[in-house]
Amino acid sequence: MSKLLELLKPLLNYNYSHPYLVLTVTLLLAVVSGFFAVQLKVDTDIANLLPEDHPNVVALEKLNETVGGETDMQVVIKSPSFEANKKFAQDLIEKSLDMYYPRYEDYFFERAEFKRETEFTKNNALYLASESELNDVISWLEDEIEQAKEEANPFYFDLGDEEEEEDTRAEDFEESYKTLVPSEYPVNEDSTIMVVKFYPTGSKSDIQYLEDMFEEYEDLIASLNPAGYHPEMEVRYGGRLKRHLEELTSIMDDVIGSFATGISSVILLVMIYFFIKKYVHYRKGTQGKGKYTIWSHIIRIPVPVLVIGIPLLISLVWTFGITYFYLGMLNTMTSVLFVILFGLGIDYGIHFYARYIELRNNGYSVHDAIINTNEKTGEAILVSAFTTAAALFILMFADFRGFSEFGFISGTGILLSLFGMLYILPAILVILDERLNWILISEEFEEEYKGSHRYPFARTIVTVGLVASAVVVGFSGNLSFQYDFGELEPKFPEYEEFRSFARQVEDSDKRNPAYIVAETTEQVEEIAQILRERAEADTVSPTIQSVETLQERYPNSESEKQEKLDKIAKVRELLQDPFLVDRDDEDLDRLRQAAQTTEPVSIEQIPDYLKSRFVTKDGEIGRFVIVYPSVGLSDGRQSIAFKNDVGVVTLDSGAEFYASSTSIVAASMLDLMRTESPYMVAATFIFIYFFMLFSFRSFRWSLIAMLPLIVGLLWLFGIMMIFGLQFNFYNLVVLPAILGIGEDSGVHLAHRYREEGRNSMWQVLSSTGQHITMGSITTMLGFAGLLFTNHPGLQSIGIMATIGIGMTLLTSITFMPALIQWLEDKNWLRF
Repeated sequence: MSKLLELLKPLLNYNYSHPYLVLTVTLLLAVVSGFFAVQLKVDTDIANLLPEDHPNVVALEKLNETVGGETDMQVVIKSPSFEANKKFAQDLIEKSLDMYYPRYEDYFFERAEFKRETEFTKNNALYLASESELNDVISWLEDEIEQAKEEANPFYFDLGDEEEEEDTRAEDFEESYKTLVPSEYPVNEDSTIMVVKFYPTGSKSDIQYLEDMFEEYEDLIASLNPAGYHPEMEVRYGGRLKRHLEELTSIMDDVIGSFATGISSVILLVMIYFFIKKYVHYRKGTQGKGKYTIWSHIIRIPVPVLVIGIPLLISLVWTFGITYFYLGMLNTMTSVLFVILFGLGIDYGIHFYARYIELRNNGYSVHDAIINTNEKTGEAILVSAFTTAAALFILMFADFRGFSEFGFISGTGILLSLFGMLYILPAILVILDERLNWILISEEFEEEYKGSHRYPFARTIVTVGLVASAVVVGFSGNLSFQYDFGELEPKFPEYEEFRSFARQVEDSDKRNPAYIVAETTEQVEEIAQILRERAEADTVSPTIQSVETLQERYPNSESEKQEKLDKIAKVRELLQDPFLVDRDDEDLDRLRQAAQTTEPVSIEQIPDYLKSRFVTKDGEIGRFVIVYPSVGLSDGRQSIAFKNDVGVVTLDSGAEFYASSTSIVAASMLDLMRTESPYMVAATFIFIYFFMLFSFRSFRWSLIAMLPLIVGLLWLFGIMMIFGLQFNFYNLVVLPAILGIGEDSGVHLAHRYREEGRNSMWQVLSSTGQHITMGSITTMLGFAGLLFTNHPGLQSIGIMATIGIGMTLLTSITFMPALIQWLEDKNWLRF
């Protein structure tokens, strides 16, 4: 590292000679980068956290191309009068479809979903029933006839053996009938609540479109005056589309809020620390008789912020400008990296500036102080930054883009921050110190006393630290992972209230389906059969509720059509049996009406509400299978189990077909991240160690410098177990980052101790110890800004990073000095 610094020494001398030129050029580059950086947007689509070539992602894209990925906007209308609700809905649909959006040169909505044409399906329901449903109906009627014959026998005695089976088949028929023939309007049981769905023309990722749409829709509803239709009418609108906008807005607010909280805390701390440090140095160097008063120091409190903050902000703007060209978008995990990198990058500036102040107060000129700081502290900074950046860059090898994009942005930010602190900060020092005299230095040199105190209780501290670490290892099995997606998402009371309100209208428990797109009708039938066989075979942990295809409901060939007509004729024949023909029964009445079909039905005759799920964007019958889960998919374990059951289907021909849905993609993401995390952490750890070995060229010293990281990480796990904190797919991304960040303290202390020699630990702690404490605290404050966000996932990143970095700091200023002192006493150290 010293050779690299020596190689770059001419650049440092140039910065000293031409500080204004260096600062002007870097600021101009920052302005250009900033123009692109501010255009970065946050993508909350979890599908984009998986590789583009991931099978489930490819399947989802294929599904969107075939069927469309529309997210509807729902309007819920409530009043005691069904007719008033219907009238308002009809007027609202007419007005809504006339809403024009000049920015798109198109209408806001392309269509609405409201009234269902159910009369046709009531008369032809059996023609649209599946083969198994038809067979069940025929079997049920035959059993009813047989039962009626037995009951007509005067010697009949009811044992009740078949009653439960008959009830089950009756319930199955009723459920199937409800699917085919729902209520004419989407209303709740007492018809006081009605739902209308609108399908927008714009993309849900276009924030301006969503904001404009909801703003105009608020005015539209107000202009219709719902109370004029009924005094008690209540109208609400939103759904997942509005929740998506709220989530985007919330994340942006969180970014701004955490930025303001984290950075203001860091700035305040830096100003106070350097004010005290410089004033104490000044008073000592002038024996309290300096010509500058306390007021002169107070008005210069912002100077350290300018010295460290300007190069840091320049480097961060460069980072996100590069991010715009390389990634084009931020995700939920990387959206808060600006404030995190601010806390990380400022660490290097603190080390450089603090050492520079010490050297200046010890009589060095500006030029000599810069050169010596670069040679001494610069090497530790270089090792620390390279190690941290490399550890973060390792994440780029992960397929999980939450890891890889986090690694790219943060690794790039670390390197650019390093460059800013080593080669922009010196130019600012020349301007503020030598040219403008804004940095007050002691007028007389007085060398500080170097004591030779031992670090107290060294063996006790080492023993306690190792025992605590061993206890954590012993109980490490108690560490757990948070699988509940709902616990990691922000809560939006308005959306939750709206969803509860709208769900009163829903009459089906079939939600969150997965789709498998096939190429031929034969493949559709084979895929459906394979999935049904899996569902029947899985009696331990079944996740498949039902499998549906339009092909099995709508016959394609002439032979299939005739076969279905023959079965319907068989139903009519059974209904005319003397034992049933005059029976007054609601189910039999439905069957009598549903069995009227005598000729094949064309696809054009089937109502849209029934076939819309199976029709492509081009209006053709789609060749795909719909699979409904029997488990709640908010639990990651159940989501992964459902993905494992339906994620891929292999036909006898060897062709593979992948399921697609947002839930399947989320499960794949969680599975991938859970699989890759141990490898990423292990690779990061191994790389850090070998980088240490290369830097120190000593097995013993590389191990000593690593121990604060190892012990601190174990203490982090201990605190997690004590307070019941869990890993999740958000905070796992920061674990490799903690490894890269946490080694910083050990590197600086080890380098400074080797520079000063034996019996110097107190001196090292009084100088470098202060710097690493400040650096770690500012990094912690950067992450701590996330603690005040509304997003639980982002909060968990802040919690883990703050505790993890805090523990590595604690071990660096307690365990490591005690270990070095103990090894020094044993004469086991080599320099």
